[in-house]
Amino acid sequence: MAEVEKTLEKLGFSPNEIKVYLTLNDRGSMKAGRIAKFAKIDRSSCYNALKLLLEKGLASYVLIGEIKWFQATGPKRLLEFVKEQEEEVNSILPMLHERHKANKIEGQVRLFKGIKGVKSIFMDILRTGKDNYVFGSEGQLSEKMPEFAYQFDRMKKEKGFKTKLLCRKDRKEIGHKKYSDHRYLPNVSESSAVTNIYGDKMTIIIWTDEPEGIIIENAAAAKAYKSYFDFMWKNGKEFGK
Repeated sequence: MAEVEKTLEKLGFSPNEIKVYLTLNDRGSMKAGRIAKFAKIDRSSCYNALKLLLEKGLASYVLIGEIKWFQATGPKRLLEFVKEQEEEVNSILPMLHERHKANKIEGQVRLFKGIKGVKSIFMDILRTGKDNYVFGSEGQLSEKMPEFAYQFDRMKKEKGFKTKLLCRKDRKEIGHKKYSDHRYLPNVSESSAVTNIYGDKMTIIIWTDEPEGIIIENAAAAKAYKSYFDFMWKNGKEFGK
C-alpha cells in the first residue's frame, strides 16, 4: 500500500485526496460521512478532497433520494488523467520555450541536489541529444539509480547518440558496449566526481551520499574540456588490450 500512496503523491495528489480515493477504491460506494470515518479525516477535509477528485474525474456520485453516494472511477482513469496532464503541458511548451529563450543567460551555471536533481541532469543530456563524453565514472548511476540507468540507456538508443567513457582500468562495470565506447588510463585514482561533456554544455556530478551536480552551459568551456578529453582519449587504452 505504501508504494501506491507514494506513486499517487508523485502524481500530485494531496494526502487527503489519497486517503479518500483509496477508501472509495477499496470499499466501493459510500456516503461522505462514512468515507471520512474510514479515511480518518474530518468531514470538511473529506468534502474538499471529494471535490478535487470529482474535478479530476477520479470519483463520481449518484443521488439516492437527497443523499449523495460517492464512488471511485476505474483505476485505468489514472492513466487517462496522466495523459491529460501531458497534453496540457505539451500545449504550453511552445510558449515556455519562447520565454525560456528570451531570458536565457549565456554561460549560465545551474546547481542540482539529490537523486531527483541528478536525474534532471541526465534528462538534460537526453534532451540535448549530442554524443556524451565522460570521464571519472565509477558506475555510480547504475549502482544508485539502477532503474533509471536502464531507462537512460534505452532512451539514449532511441535518440541515436553514443557515449565515450574514460575510466580506471580496475573499474568492474563499464556499461553497455553497444552504445558506449570505453578506454582506460593507467594510474588513475578512484573519484566521486564525474564529468560529462555534450554539445555546448558540461556537467560535474559529485556522487556523495546526497549527490549534487552542476550544468555549465558555455560553448567555450565545453570546447576546452572536450579538447582535454580528446587528448586523454587518444592516449587511453582499450579494455582487453
